[in-house]
Amino acid sequence: MTAAILCNGEFPRKEYPLYLLESADILVCCDGNKSISKVIDMGLEPTLIVGDMDSTPARLQERYADRIVKVEEQDDNDLAKSFSVLRERFPEVDTIHILGGGGGNESHILGNLSWLMEWERRYSLAENGINVDMVSDYTTAFAISKSTELHLGEGRKVSFFTIDPSLRIKSTGLAWPLDEVVLDNWWKTTLNRATADIVSLELSHCSPVLIILD
Repeated sequence: MTAAILCNGEFPRKEYPLYLLESADILVCCDGNKSISKVIDMGLEPTLIVGDMDSTPARLQERYADRIVKVEEQDDNDLAKSFSVLRERFPEVDTIHILGGGGGNESHILGNLSWLMEWERRYSLAENGINVDMVSDYTTAFAISKSTELHLGEGRKVSFFTIDPSLRIKSTGLAWPLDEVVLDNWWKTTLNRATADIVSLELSHCSPVLIILD
């Protein structure tokens, strides 16, 4: 079963992210006005609306009173709250697409992307067959925590990020191999390029790695 979590960043315009939004079995909207209104204009209905309800106007709260999940704690952002509620209420979901997570404030973008690594660290999602990605009109981002093969297609641009400077990665199929790179700053492994259809990554130990595909 597939779910989409719609944040309040830049609403998707391109065919692929819009397809993910329209085809999702479950649609969770983060607390807000713009994104929910656009979903309604598309003829879609949110399954749930999650957040502290400081941004969703009263008319929408009244219309969807039976679908609102109010979470007032402020330790997590609305994306993290929506992810937790989705996993709790729909444990059968095995694919989660996060949309509208970018655009605007760079702090929000970095925060949302970092949750992909945090969820992988906490739950080993990829190992357990649960696919989570953040898709925009520009990129697709996801996280891994163990050695893997990526079926990217030759020529595709790919970037790697980690918050673990002790991690080492051996790679095949990249224009600039990662084998000798000390991962102590994010700029070091940006905008690499696949030289083969399959890129192989061997991690020195279990640790989250954020991967962003152009």
